[in-house]
Amino acid sequence: MSSRFAGLTPLLAPRSVAVLGASSDPTRISGWPIAYMKSQGFQGGLYPINPNRSEIQGLKAYASIADVPDVAIVAVASEVAAAAVDDLGKKGVKAIVMFTAGFAEMDDAGAVAQAKMVATARSYGMRILGPNCLGVFDARRSYYATFSSSFDSGWPVPGRIGIASQSGAYGTHLYTLARNRGIGASLCVMTGNEGDVTVGECIGWLAENPEVDVIAVYAEGIREAPGLIAALEAARAARKPVVMQKVGRSELGTKAAKSHTASIAGDDAVTEAIMNEFGVFRASNSEQMLDIAHTATRKIYPVKNTLGVITVSGGAGVLISDVAETLGLSMPEMPVDAQKRLRELVPFCAPRNPVDATAQVSNDVTLVKTFTESMVRDGGYSAVLGFFSMTASSRRWPAIKEQLNAVKDENPGRLYALSVIVPPEGRDELEADGWVVHEDPTRAVVAIDAMGRFGEAFAKPVGAAAPNVGAVTLPGVTPTEAEAKRILGAAGIASAPEAACADVEAAVAAAERFGYPVVMKILSPDILHKSEIGGVLLDVSDAAGVREGFALLLSRARDAAPSARIEGVLVAKQLKGGVECIMGIMRDPVFGPIAMFGLGGIFVEILKDVVFRRCPFGPDVAEEMIRSIKGAPLLLGARGRKKADVKALAETLSRLSAFAVAAGPTLQSIDLNPVFAMPEGEGAFAVDAVIEVG
Repeated sequence: MSSRFAGLTPLLAPRSVAVLGASSDPTRISGWPIAYMKSQGFQGGLYPINPNRSEIQGLKAYASIADVPDVAIVAVASEVAAAAVDDLGKKGVKAIVMFTAGFAEMDDAGAVAQAKMVATARSYGMRILGPNCLGVFDARRSYYATFSSSFDSGWPVPGRIGIASQSGAYGTHLYTLARNRGIGASLCVMTGNEGDVTVGECIGWLAENPEVDVIAVYAEGIREAPGLIAALEAARAARKPVVMQKVGRSELGTKAAKSHTASIAGDDAVTEAIMNEFGVFRASNSEQMLDIAHTATRKIYPVKNTLGVITVSGGAGVLISDVAETLGLSMPEMPVDAQKRLRELVPFCAPRNPVDATAQVSNDVTLVKTFTESMVRDGGYSAVLGFFSMTASSRRWPAIKEQLNAVKDENPGRLYALSVIVPPEGRDELEADGWVVHEDPTRAVVAIDAMGRFGEAFAKPVGAAAPNVGAVTLPGVTPTEAEAKRILGAAGIASAPEAACADVEAAVAAAERFGYPVVMKILSPDILHKSEIGGVLLDVSDAAGVREGFALLLSRARDAAPSARIEGVLVAKQLKGGVECIMGIMRDPVFGPIAMFGLGGIFVEILKDVVFRRCPFGPDVAEEMIRSIKGAPLLLGARGRKKADVKALAETLSRLSAFAVAAGPTLQSIDLNPVFAMPEGEGAFAVDAVIEVG
């Protein structure tokens, strides 16, 4: 395990555990961990610490720590927790699981106390899980550093899914759902306040744990970026799927945001961009997360995912096809000659795909093998889904199952799933045979589709390097549009020909030089969004119009912003024939500069058809972003339109991402709105530019 995440091993896989404030009552917070570990046979040292007891739950109690454990569970009052941390650090304890609450989740004073306590722990090189956390458990080691009551109703099912949750109650909720469905989730860590250990670090430790194949995550918000980025990189490198249920869709700072980009993005949109970057599947609910995590334990992640369906119900076949089409999961038709052979066997079958073998399979179970085998060998699908519903509870099912198993065993390397209604023991038998079982066929299709998405993410090559834009020096104050374009131009981000004009004669001369029509804009470092005050004039077609427009813009600026500094008017060549786009940069407080791309006009204002990406990135990633939006066909030549210069557009977006990083933390935001993507081969040009510094 890498040095970055190995430091969590004493916390998450300890050889010895001490419990501060240990209770003889196994139903109390400080008594549960001892009761759980005793009943499940924890093989390491277990030391109850309580100066008022000589014995606790049949174990010798200690007045203070003597032998140094790997981890200490702290379940004392918040008033003495800091002193306990200091004492544990002095004695060389490596990690703490802190149940104690009353810190940052309460108020500012609690946050200050928490920060001081964590600083004390770090001074000793000691890690803290929590405070205010429900702890961690690993059933394989009988390690239960938790006071969850979920084990009163049963113990974890052995398996290779690891859960990392910021919420304790919801983390054990997920575990319990998994257990009740017979899904093997043996390890769960709950981070609480994340005063020290973050959910990102826990993901990283799970990614490098050889006993974990799939990682399920419940997250409310990301507090620390480097740990999460490193963790997701480690998971992808290890080909371990990450399924995340990210809740909370509040926008970040929308009321105070001056940046157009920031007003569109929120913390949720940024986090989703990070998930997309690393191939994390965002589950819409817990049921879906467990469906996908469980299916992923088969470790079959096709790069080119195709679905073949055998069914005894035409209606179910239509339903499955609808879901697959919505998801973009390919369901190619069976080869024509294969369809012909199947029709010769059952003239009234529907062998295209879904392959409806009809209820005839109940009369002749050998048809199950014949039809399914043809799908696998002739159709060549990477995933096979069988819909047999209540047939799986019939007297004919054992014979049908034998036929299905024969096909599966003779044709390994594919994902085999069944949609059947069976009792738990029947489900377990099918799972043991190598099938993934879902009662609902639509849930099965979603899970199968996710496997292909993981495969694509694992196979994706490392992106090209971001372009070198050189050193970037920003002014101390927000620049004018003309100055912003000059700064961006030095980084290779082109704009339309233009001139800053201090007087009307200079404006007329510039317009004559560029050729009509021209665009005129008020030029002021204090008026960033000019269109809001009528500070932009389009289609100015002659010298008289320039003179009239110059006076009008100055008048509007004085009326709307009397104290604004006015430096004149910007005159620019008006571009024609391009597709209007928007690019921007916002500075996320966690992940730093984030780039945004979308189509301009109503597509951004109303539809918010935009995509985000962490900076920096190369032109290949930029082009992928451009092609991913719903409106991309407008750039790619849909319905006889001229193709836009996507290559130039991608180069501009990539350079903008590199510029954002090179500019450093004083850069708050950039808005390029619009950027005109001209016809193929004619380039891309920023028509308006706003750079905010702070």
